[in-house]
Amino acid sequence: MATDSPETPPCGAACGSATETLNRFCFCRTVDQHLLREQLLSEQQDADLHEEILATRPHLFSRTAVFLSQQHADAMSALIEAVEQLVATPAYQQHVMGWARPIARQRFGPLGACMGYDFHLGPDGPQLIEINTNAGGAWLNAALARAQTPCCSKLMEDSTATPPPSALEDRLFAMFRDEWALQRGDAPLETVAIVDDSPTEQYLYPEFGLAARMFRRHGVRAVIADAGSLRYAEGRLWHEGTAIDLVYNRLTDFTLESNEHTALRHAYEADAVVMTPSPHTYALYADKRNLTVLTDQELLRQWQIPEHTITTLLSGIPRTVAVTAENADTLWQQRRHLFFKPASGYGSKATYRGDKLTKRVWGEILENPYVAQSRISPSERGVLVDGEQTTLKVDLRNYVYAGDVQLIAARLYQGQTTNFRTPGGGFASVFV
Repeated sequence: MATDSPETPPCGAACGSATETLNRFCFCRTVDQHLLREQLLSEQQDADLHEEILATRPHLFSRTAVFLSQQHADAMSALIEAVEQLVATPAYQQHVMGWARPIARQRFGPLGACMGYDFHLGPDGPQLIEINTNAGGAWLNAALARAQTPCCSKLMEDSTATPPPSALEDRLFAMFRDEWALQRGDAPLETVAIVDDSPTEQYLYPEFGLAARMFRRHGVRAVIADAGSLRYAEGRLWHEGTAIDLVYNRLTDFTLESNEHTALRHAYEADAVVMTPSPHTYALYADKRNLTVLTDQELLRQWQIPEHTITTLLSGIPRTVAVTAENADTLWQQRRHLFFKPASGYGSKATYRGDKLTKRVWGEILENPYVAQSRISPSERGVLVDGEQTTLKVDLRNYVYAGDVQLIAARLYQGQTTNFRTPGGGFASVFV
């Protein structure tokens, strides 16, 4: 095991040997179930929410935490800053809007709430796997962070959560307040709708109640609404007779093309409602084809992007290319080292590890917009499951607003992609 020393590089295989040791050999359970239950009691009428989660979502929360070195946390922050700098340039925006839907070219001001930058911790440090514009789990992870208890105290004397858990809810509300002000200025924010398709059937539905509680605590009316129940009339968006000022958008129909989303689409296009995240934000950040731009050194230099920004992007994002008829044969030959993702995918749907590909699936990939990304294996976390030691894979998610990292959380899992079906897995707090 490597040890920290002045010669140790800031990121890489030897980085943060203490955290590596903890992730491999610390089997402490850091979650105080009593504290977690208190955090999840969103309203008096939801007093059984904690029990419901345990019964219907037994693998939503892991009982252990993940340890992260400060160097790796800083490396992720630097990469996020580099992405934000590039996204702000006119050349980048013009380029990615070339493959965006017309609705995404409308911009009303908001930056996009609850951005998710997802990383694997590879041998050369953190590697950005993808960016999501409606990343779920922020409120659940805020509750989980407040339910943590110390472990391995001798090695954790200087460890901290990021940021202090008590500040998380205030920061989340400030994010929505700022989004509103970017489009509506000093006008009062009165009613927020948390919108999804059949929200009560969504796996992360419990956090919709936590978000609604947050808004109400800050004096803002909040409703949880099925997108199909919304109505656009008289220049306003309505839900059951209540005018909606701001929509917290949890839909995976990122460009509002479904017939069920007609009212929401019309209200958005008419600037009749503030929506965050919006189709515009999705087009700027989360279309997987954008990853091909972020890792195209020649193109970035043509745009005269600063060399240090290019270096940060290329060292922190796995090389990604569009799958085309011209490179199909080469990509098939190299598939064992690649991961294939649909351009507009989400939640690991229709994503494939190259070494698992069949000819039938490959044919389907060639018929749709896909990207191929160099595969970075995730790091691992040792856990106890039914008294047996095992290891789970780790994804690290940075919840970001306006380039500022609000919270780092982890997802523990087994299998090809992240899921909430793994015993011992689920969301996990991160100690830096």
